[in-house]
Amino acid sequence: MEKIDLRSDTVTLPTPAMRAAMTSAALGDDVYGEDPTVNRLQEMAAAMLGKEAGLFVASGTMGNLVAILAHCQRGDEAMLGHLAHTFLYEAGGISALGGVHSRQIPNQPDGTLALQAILDGIRPDDDHQPITRLVSLENTHNRCGGVALSVEYTRAVGDLAHAHGLVLHLDGARIFNAAVAQGVSARDLAEPADSVTFCLSKGLCAPVGSVLCGSRVFIKQAHRIRKQLGGGMRQAGVLAAAGIVALEQNIDRLAEDHARARCLAQGLARIPGILLDANSPHTNMVFLSLSQEIPYQAEQVAEMLAERGVLVGVVGARRFRLVTHYWIDDRAVEQAIQAFADVLQTAGMSHSLAA
Repeated sequence: MEKIDLRSDTVTLPTPAMRAAMTSAALGDDVYGEDPTVNRLQEMAAAMLGKEAGLFVASGTMGNLVAILAHCQRGDEAMLGHLAHTFLYEAGGISALGGVHSRQIPNQPDGTLALQAILDGIRPDDDHQPITRLVSLENTHNRCGGVALSVEYTRAVGDLAHAHGLVLHLDGARIFNAAVAQGVSARDLAEPADSVTFCLSKGLCAPVGSVLCGSRVFIKQAHRIRKQLGGGMRQAGVLAAAGIVALEQNIDRLAEDHARARCLAQGLARIPGILLDANSPHTNMVFLSLSQEIPYQAEQVAEMLAERGVLVGVVGARRFRLVTHYWIDDRAVEQAIQAFADVLQTAGMSHSLAA
């Protein structure tokens, strides 16, 4: 049975064009800065985001970790949203490996941090308190429904941070989704940030890697920290080649993922027992919950869906996240809707019999 995998856009396999590029990539030792394919990817990424330089890293988690460690000293404080990926899902790396103290600011439903909350979070010059060094934003915001932060908001945060001597880091794992959804450039979204990382291995469909971008001085420091973390990958051009194809071919087509997410949401909304999050989807993520009349938990429903060849992400006791991507076509969307309908119809019948 062919699987329809909606758990995440991280499950994407490289496209045929990527596989071809990987087999013919020119290679060198990237730790020495001599891999021409890695160098080309880094230069492309930096230019697209309006930064001076880029650094190829193994993952978005590594990119965020390297960035925060490059900006902050041990004992410094970084302000993050309480639903930020770096705070929730990166194993506490900034504290465990960098000694950086995190301060959680409440995320608003639209993924933003209230400007006043950021301002209130800046520590006074007091020996008893850590030094506030950095603000981090996430775009698109995963746990806030895949919502895209606007150019205007990001610029406002950047202005506030810089006015108080802070740096702004942007976890732009899906920044190209944000750009496509809003009809703006990724360069404009990244412009206020001192550093930005984005993933090649999500909607852009490459098998491995992210790129961290910023000033040349910042990237030089980031390069040293990448080495400390064991991130020197030697002949990494075989991976970077897929990233180049991703940037050349797969950005505009993200709109197809967003359209299919809307179709998926519309179909699911017609099924009794499903409650869609308000305004979902914003980009390529559909968030939904089970209504009270469904007698099963999300894990049980996910198991029944898997038996029908549909894999979904469980993000709560009765809550799911479904993510569209390159390998989800119109037929897959229809099959996923039908699988939910079948499973929840069965659940409804079981509830009626039990009553």
